[in-house]
Amino acid sequence: MKNYGQEISIAGALVLLCGILVLAAPGFFSRENLADLLLANLPVLIIGLGMTLVILTAEIDVSVGSMFAICGVIAGEVAKASGSILLAVVAAIVAGAVLGAANGALVAYVRIPSIVVTLATMTAWRSGLRWTMQGQWVDNLPANFQWLGLPQTGFRVAALAITLGLVAFTAWGLWSWRAGRALYATGSNREAARVAGLNTPAIVAAVFVLTGVLTGLAAALDAARFNQVPSNAGIGLELTVIAAVVVGGTSITGGRGSVAGTVLGVALLGVIAPALIFLGVSGYWGDAVQGAIILIAIGLEAVRLHSARRKMEGAGVAVVAA
Repeated sequence: MKNYGQEISIAGALVLLCGILVLAAPGFFSRENLADLLLANLPVLIIGLGMTLVILTAEIDVSVGSMFAICGVIAGEVAKASGSILLAVVAAIVAGAVLGAANGALVAYVRIPSIVVTLATMTAWRSGLRWTMQGQWVDNLPANFQWLGLPQTGFRVAALAITLGLVAFTAWGLWSWRAGRALYATGSNREAARVAGLNTPAIVAAVFVLTGVLTGLAAALDAARFNQVPSNAGIGLELTVIAAVVVGGTSITGGRGSVAGTVLGVALLGVIAPALIFLGVSGYWGDAVQGAIILIAIGLEAVRLHSARRKMEGAGVAVVAA
């Protein structure tokens, strides 16, 4: 199911914010600032695609920040050990897939609630990384690690092209593939989906694996922006990603949402904090404004669910009366 009303509202808010910036802080639209802003938010969007799939099935993954850090460190260590940039990217993606599979197996087959599983793995993986790295960053990387051996502009174009390709592919899959429809069905009513013949445990496990794969790719692309890989990357990333997906109209109860909404959610939340700085407002207000937007989005979702429940109850009463 789609939520065009919320998507239109977010697009309107973005247009309004950009209009204010055009008048009050035109420097925000400088080529360099927009390029930096875009590059900084691409990992959020890539992971957000996976989180959209997870939340569509009425699950959640709060471990993506820890996964992001681990995959980035693995990319750096493999690049340093092998000198191969391709191998480093593949290693990060494989690591993400393995971590995502661990989450998916516990949620889908052991049937532990996803919030419990991913809270546990978030803490365990972050603690394990701190113990392994002892607070050290990955340095002495090969010269061609930064920007993946491309010119800086070439890397930006390549990263954007990869992200847009993933966005288009995910949107197409949800719209056209039977697997996409199965995600909506699983999130809307898991028991009904199971009775209809869908392998709901496999579907749930798959979305966690896909989220891990996308997190690994995002971590590799983000790590390549610098000549060191921080071992403390991704702190708070899970909240940013989940917030963008929910603000974009994906229902936290599952079965409702779209890739377009996630793109708009990432854009809105990604622009707010930098915009406030350009407008001369303390950057600390950025989190407050983002929090307010999230509360509004969740409040509207609660109102929608309450209204839908009332309609169903009313329909039930009418049937009984008839």
